[in-house]
Amino acid sequence: MLIPPKINPSVSLAATAAMQINSDRLRHRLQQLAQIGRLPNGGVSRLAFSAADQDARAQTQQWLQMAGMTVRIDPAGNLIGRYPGQDETLGAIATGSHLDTVSCGGSYDGALGVIAGVEIAQTLHDAHAHFHHPFEVIVFADEEGSMIGSKAMSGSVESRMATLNRSNSNPLAKALTAIGGNWKAIEQAKRQSEELHAFVELHVEQGPVLESVRAAIGIVEGIVGQRRYQITIEGQANHAGTTPMHLRQDALVAAARVILAVQALANDEHKQTVATVGEIHTIPNTVNVIPGTIKLTVDLRDLCDRHLNQLQSQLNQNLQTIGQETRTKIALQPTLQTPAVLADAEIQAAIEQSCQMLNTSYHYLPSRAGHDAQSLARLTRIGMIFVPSRGGISHSAQEYTAPQHCLQGVQVLWQTLWQCDRQLI
Repeated sequence: MLIPPKINPSVSLAATAAMQINSDRLRHRLQQLAQIGRLPNGGVSRLAFSAADQDARAQTQQWLQMAGMTVRIDPAGNLIGRYPGQDETLGAIATGSHLDTVSCGGSYDGALGVIAGVEIAQTLHDAHAHFHHPFEVIVFADEEGSMIGSKAMSGSVESRMATLNRSNSNPLAKALTAIGGNWKAIEQAKRQSEELHAFVELHVEQGPVLESVRAAIGIVEGIVGQRRYQITIEGQANHAGTTPMHLRQDALVAAARVILAVQALANDEHKQTVATVGEIHTIPNTVNVIPGTIKLTVDLRDLCDRHLNQLQSQLNQNLQTIGQETRTKIALQPTLQTPAVLADAEIQAAIEQSCQMLNTSYHYLPSRAGHDAQSLARLTRIGMIFVPSRGGISHSAQEYTAPQHCLQGVQVLWQTLWQCDRQLI
C-alpha cells in the first residue's frame, strides 16, 4: 500500500490557492484515456464492467497513486483515492465522476471529472501541499446503468438491483466482481455523513445552453427530478377502408393528441420543465388497419418536485378529456420517480466567486441529466460545475469540449475546492 506523504507545514494555504493546473498534462491524460475503448468512428465504448472499463480504472488507479493518494476499492466497485489533509479528523472534500460510457460515447462525459480530480491531487502532491481537509477523488461504478457506486455510497441500494443484467450479460451482483466489488458486502460501501464534508463534480454540460449564452462555466442550481410513465391507449382495430371516419376509435389519433398535450406541459412560463415522448408502439402496425392499441412513454423533468406533481395532475386531466373525445381508454402507469436535488447554496456561491476571481464567464442552470452527485446529496452537500459541449452533443462520437474549456473547468473546480476547504469548516 502506498504510504501517504508527510504534511509540509511550510506550504501556506494562500500559496496552495495560487497553484496552476498543468494544462499539457491534463490534455494528454484525457487523450490517453480516450484511447481505451476507442471505436473506429472516433467514439468510445467502455461499458461498465467490460475489459475496457477495467483498463481505464487500472490506468486511473496508477495516476492516483502517482499523485500521492492511497487507493482502495469499496464493495460497490468505487475506486477511491485519498490524499491526506492537515487535519485528518475532518470529513473529506471530494470530487470525481465515472469512467464507464454508453455503447458509443465520447471522450469527455465522466472522464473529464475524473481526470480533473487526478490533476488537482497531482498538483497538490508536486508542491507538497495539503488542504485542511483530506481530499478524495472518487471513480463511481456503473454510472451509465445502475449507478450502483453512488447509490451504495449513499445507502440507497435496493435488493432488486442484484439481478439487473449489465453489459457483460451478468447480473449486477456477479458483474461487480470484475472490478473488485462484492455484492454480499454491498452495505459496507455506505459512508457516514461526517466522512464527506462536501462533493463537487465537474462535468460536461451535455446540452446546448452554455454554448448558446457564450458562457465558459455552468453553475448548476440542482439536478432535476424525473418522472417516467407508460401510457396505454385502447381503441378499436378495424378495416382502414370500410370504417367511416366518424365511427372510428383510432388509438393513434388519440396518441397524437396525447403527444401534443405532453409537449404543452413544458411550453408554459415555467422554463425549467422538459417533457418528452420518446418511445411509441403501434398495434397492429399494419398499413390497412386502424391502430387499436398504442403504448408510449413520457419523460418529465423539472427542478421542482411540487411542479412535477402539478404536471402529473394536469396530464391526468388531459388524458381523461382526450379519452372521452376520441372514445378510447387511456391508462397512465408510473415507471420511475426520482426526486429533484438542489445544489448547496454555499458551494454555488464558491463556484461563482471562483469564476469571478479567474475572470471566467458563467451562467446558472439546472442539470437535466442524472449524475452521481444526485445520489451523494443524500450523504453530504453537493455542487456541480459544467463546461460547454460543442453543439450540445453528448453520448456520441461527436461529443467534444475544447481544451480551453476543459482547463477552465478544472481551474474553477480547483478554486472552488480550495474555498470549500476554507469556508465550509
